[in-house]
Amino acid sequence: MSEIKRPTHQIDATDKPLGRLATAVAVVLRGKNKPDFQPQIDGGDFVEVVNADKIKFTGKKLERKEFITHSNYPGGLKRKKVKEVFAANPGEVLRHAVIGMLPKNKLRDSMIKRLIIK
Repeated sequence: MSEIKRPTHQIDATDKPLGRLATAVAVVLRGKNKPDFQPQIDGGDFVEVVNADKIKFTGKKLERKEFITHSNYPGGLKRKKVKEVFAANPGEVLRHAVIGMLPKNKLRDSMIKRLIIK
């Protein structure tokens, strides 16, 4: 089998909607933009996203959308508004969206490590 070449793709996030940007990033991380794509092989490239603090949110997603986690203990439900997370770390909102678009298997951890958010 040939060596996998992993160039770095740079994407500017200025005025791009979160979902469309996350979809484009997930496609490159997975390697679906290459002609020799195979779903069982992690052949994706590195992705560097710049200007993550200038992502555009449509509608009232900043006020209404929440990130919900649970610790599996009674009373362990935690909710955070996207607005709070975005104010603290804009890249975390994008990373969360991209993780949700990658396959839920053992390749996902190695794929998300190639995402660089500046």
